[in-house]
Amino acid sequence: MDVKCIVAIVERGKADKVVDKAKKAGARGATILYGRGTGQSEALEFFNIHIEASKEIILILSETDRYKPIYDAIVEAGRLNEPGTGIIFTFLVSELLGLHHREQMNS
Repeated sequence: MDVKCIVAIVERGKADKVVDKAKKAGARGATILYGRGTGQSEALEFFNIHIEASKEIILILSETDRYKPIYDAIVEAGRLNEPGTGIIFTFLVSELLGLHHREQMNS
């Protein structure tokens, strides 16, 4: 089974809404982590603006042939095509262990 990991970094407080939309688009689950960006001091120094440093990081695993609607739903819900709202990227996963229910569902 080929799996992609979708990683979205959004402004704090927006992850639940983004994950709800991702689930409606086919995601079976998600993990939300909390993080802090490092660009705030540079933006304040050069542009005299405040950027919220607290972020939420969303991780979603999906079969490679099913990830695109989930990806698109995240972009829309998080407004990630607008500057300064966050980022999203994917990567292929290898050596995945612990999601036995996915193999049973696909059998």
